[in-house]
Amino acid sequence: MPAGSLEKLKVAVLYGADAVYLGTPDLSLRTKSEFTLEEVVEGIEFAHRYGKRVYLTLNLFSHNKDIDKLPDYVDTVRKVQPDGLIVADPGVFMFVKERAPELELHVSTQANVCSWQSVQFWQDQGASLCVLGREVSFDELTEIREKCPDIKLETFVHGAMCMTYSGRCLLSNFMAERGANQGACANSCRWKYKVHMRLKDGTSKELPLTEENLELFEFLLEEEMRPGEFMPIEEDDRGSYILNAKDLCIMPKLDDLLRIGVDSLKVEGRGKSIYYVAVVARAYRRAIDDWYRDPESWSADDYMDELLTIPNRGYTYAFHEGRLTNHSHGYENTATLGAWEYAGMVQSVEDDAFIVEGKNKLEAGDVIEFVPPHGRETILLRMYEFEHARTGEIKSVINGGHDPFFRVPFALFDQEDLTTLKDRIPPMTVLRKERSLTQEQWDRLKLDKATAILEAGNGSEEDYTTKRDALRESQAIRDTSLKAKTPRIGMEGCCGKGCNGCLMFWHDPSYARARELLAEKKPGEMFDRNMKDEPAEQVSA
Repeated sequence: MPAGSLEKLKVAVLYGADAVYLGTPDLSLRTKSEFTLEEVVEGIEFAHRYGKRVYLTLNLFSHNKDIDKLPDYVDTVRKVQPDGLIVADPGVFMFVKERAPELELHVSTQANVCSWQSVQFWQDQGASLCVLGREVSFDELTEIREKCPDIKLETFVHGAMCMTYSGRCLLSNFMAERGANQGACANSCRWKYKVHMRLKDGTSKELPLTEENLELFEFLLEEEMRPGEFMPIEEDDRGSYILNAKDLCIMPKLDDLLRIGVDSLKVEGRGKSIYYVAVVARAYRRAIDDWYRDPESWSADDYMDELLTIPNRGYTYAFHEGRLTNHSHGYENTATLGAWEYAGMVQSVEDDAFIVEGKNKLEAGDVIEFVPPHGRETILLRMYEFEHARTGEIKSVINGGHDPFFRVPFALFDQEDLTTLKDRIPPMTVLRKERSLTQEQWDRLKLDKATAILEAGNGSEEDYTTKRDALRESQAIRDTSLKAKTPRIGMEGCCGKGCNGCLMFWHDPSYARARELLAEKKPGEMFDRNMKDEPAEQVSA
């Protein structure tokens, strides 16, 4: 798992990572890294205390100005004793091997290793692990595993995709003078662009494109913040060069990787949130353990439901099957989006309450979901008020970043076993809540789900087209009003979750049958909206 800060490292370890990778800002290909050297030492000690590994990154492509820094950096690294050093530049690899031969060397994905021959080359140089390029297909990976049995292989399974070859990007340098291979990528591929057409005689007209008139035009891109600055874009027989890749998610194909014996599964995202780190680590930890426990009946469905709660650009298998499809790109929308958001974190546990730090705006009526690092069950709690942790003041709203600490008394968990509650919700437990979204955002999520089903070989192009057109329509309307997926205060009816503190669900006679059904389900499990033979008001709204 990625660790962009000491807190993220600890969360990754607690939520199930076997190893974390991190770096300091100067030479790690992450200029926004929040680690000081002292925190690196503390992080390594913390991980080792839990029997986990820590890999440091030294994966920049060096310029002359970087070389003078290497001796001090390597001498410092060898003192903190990481479990591996991730390197991309052959010159840096050679220097570290000579300067600190005791350090285990890993080859970064930035080295673009995509063949068994390249893996053998790095193995001969002394590498103990190769992080393969994202462009490697599963068939290629299988062959690499067969031909290279004596070196550890690591492959990406989750996170953002780069539109260039494993990060070898010129676009950021060209448009923002920020070197992607020096850790300062401006993510120019994510910016909003608009295509313009211009006749070759210099005049502009709006004309429908046909095979007869196509050669009369130039196609030009205009970036949102650079009006009037037109950049030519060309198209060949493979189609247009679309810049916005969806996010990689191999979860539905994870059993393929485990079956052939891939040693390490890597998640992108040192710049992502603590909530991202916790949920992704938890989902893959459970998925891996469950596959080893019973590979024959393993299914990715439950874990995918978890991964859909974190912001993403829509998921894709990317190059797993060998070739990208049109569903690997986000043609309509570039934003990361999820139906849930980071609500807070348990900072400490008192004798009678949890002390929580709010991370986003929380309002009376919000359902907070505790996502513990251990165990499979989450715990739902509807909050009608917030008790300030320091002053005891009762508030109806908590804003993240502005004195956001509040108490959650154990007494509110009236449907939970209080004798085990402290053990189930330790410090650093992450909380989430459902987001209210615009109609455009809801339509984006529906389209993402339709494309994921289609990429998996199910669904239909008709359903995809219907949801795509619905998104385009809502984009044209641009309604900014927010809509919640389920009721909040309860006046609109019960949401069917059976949350602690929901007086309507637990005391209204009309929900008696629903309470019986809920008792048979796991905590937090929703009712089936398609249940038959049950009155609608007794199942769920």
